Amino acid sequence: MIDAYEDPGTPDTRGGWYYLWWLVHRQPGRSLAGALLGSAWLTLMAGTPYLMARAVDDGLVPGRMAVLAGWTAAIFVLGAVNAWVSIMRHRTMTRVRMDAYFRTIKVVVGHAVRLGAALPRRAGAGEVVTIGVGDVHTIAQALTVVGPGVGAVVVYAVVAGLLVPISPLLTGVVLLGVPVVALLAGPLARRLQGRETEYRERQGVLTAGIGDLAGGLRVLNGLGGKGLFADAFRKDSQHLRVQGYRVGSVASWVQALGVGLPTVYLAVVTWIAARMAARGEITVGQLVSVYGYVAVLVGPVAFFLDMGYQLSRGVVAARRVVRLLHLAPEPDEGTERAPADPAVLHDPRSGVRVRPGRLTALVGASATETGAVVDRLGRYTRSDVTWGGVRLDAVPLLEVRSRILVADNEAHFFADSLRNALGGAGLHHMCGCRREGATSPHGPAAATSHQQAPPDAPLTQALHSAAATDILQALPAGLDSPVDAQARNLSGGQRQRIRLARALLTDPEVLLAVEPTSALDAHTEALVAERLRTARAGRTTLLTTTSPLMLARADEVIYLVDGKVAATGTHEGLLEYAPGYRALVARDTEEEVVR
Repeated sequence: MIDAYEDPGTPDTRGGWYYLWWLVHRQPGRSLAGALLGSAWLTLMAGTPYLMARAVDDGLVPGRMAVLAGWTAAIFVLGAVNAWVSIMRHRTMTRVRMDAYFRTIKVVVGHAVRLGAALPRRAGAGEVVTIGVGDVHTIAQALTVVGPGVGAVVVYAVVAGLLVPISPLLTGVVLLGVPVVALLAGPLARRLQGRETEYRERQGVLTAGIGDLAGGLRVLNGLGGKGLFADAFRKDSQHLRVQGYRVGSVASWVQALGVGLPTVYLAVVTWIAARMAARGEITVGQLVSVYGYVAVLVGPVAFFLDMGYQLSRGVVAARRVVRLLHLAPEPDEGTERAPADPAVLHDPRSGVRVRPGRLTALVGASATETGAVVDRLGRYTRSDVTWGGVRLDAVPLLEVRSRILVADNEAHFFADSLRNALGGAGLHHMCGCRREGATSPHGPAAATSHQQAPPDAPLTQALHSAAATDILQALPAGLDSPVDAQARNLSGGQRQRIRLARALLTDPEVLLAVEPTSALDAHTEALVAERLRTARAGRTTLLTTTSPLMLARADEVIYLVDGKVAATGTHEGLLEYAPGYRALVARDTEEEVVR
């Protein structure tokens, strides 16, 4: 089975069928063993009716008790051997499925990391979650065809061969059975595949809605929009339920045929064989063997139907994975050398200039406006931004990520200790800030430098600069205290300060922080404002904020109107001669008092 650190290989993304075959091809020995063991298991099951026929014809004769005992012993040995083969088949097929499961997860996660910041813009969160939760399992189940599926074909041919000496008529009926089953179940399988595809699409959209609802519930409640969103979600979920009923309706018919058709098939063959035995065309022992053969075929025929059902669902899931894998990362064609020394970051679209070594505040009426500027300055969207006169998109992306850090106020937390959440030994498991092509929140260079846990002094210093030492003191095990996924065991303000401490710990050349204190009370925000200026002295820092406490300590304030620079200067100066700025900051002050 694939190792946790093993390269999963390059998947075949030409289509769903190709991807499933690639999963089989990546484990040829195990797949071949599963096919052989599945074939042996079902073939040995067909051997039991043959031995029973011999026991009836040769052993149920006066004076031949030893012969009957011999055939009985043979049946027992065959059953014992087949039980062992069945165990080995099950173990092998479990490994085949688990390999496909984890290989698909590694492929999807690896590609998501390569997409980096482009992923949210190219694929919905619901689609990615649906792939990780449901599709990988469906794909793994589809690989069952490798074992029992191949074995069903083999035993079908073996039974047909065993019936030839008994009756060509019975052989013909058996050979025609599967084509008839395929004709009856084929249209249903195709219909199921279409409805399954539509269901998966709707499920992905609804899953994304759940994520949006959970993430913005507090904001929706404050704006009075929770009821409207809940009504829309309820309506969408009802549509999904109806679509699920449609999928279940078709699936139930497929599964009913899987049980009913083999039973009808067994009854028809048994009736023909019984009529032949009554006419003396076959012996009683042959009648017993025919019944046994056809009873054995009930399983393979059911496998054929289940195989079609699982493959149709597996192909739908594989197509979703392939569609995600077709998403290409943002091209990195940078070949220019970045400025050797700290330099000005300039965004021509907005007119923003971030001067080196200064604490700059970016103010706008809309967080979308300021966030768009930060995205361009951090090279998360295409733009004409220059860095020291060099186009930012002409510099290799790895160098940009290692020197310019965008600290998002909604950066993700994985479940870990506080030490590792800040950037200790578990750094490789943390996604602290938006990144592209790197597992570290601090960029590729930082990922290497933090492979070993840093001493506690830098951690506690970063916490102090972010006014977060009270969080450390409140936790029972200090830095070793557990932090839940998304830091749900911390308050909104505590999470924001931990994110800021994590960004400060990396000490990037350029720090672009998005609303780093929006969830803090006035007292804590004043501490952060004072300490942040000291912690980033001599380093380039840009903050998006409308807080007077933060603005008063900035070296320069840039005021945006409709995404363009309207005024620059100090906080006091803008309050005096920029009425729009004064009104915006006054509004924020009033909200702070209310809060």
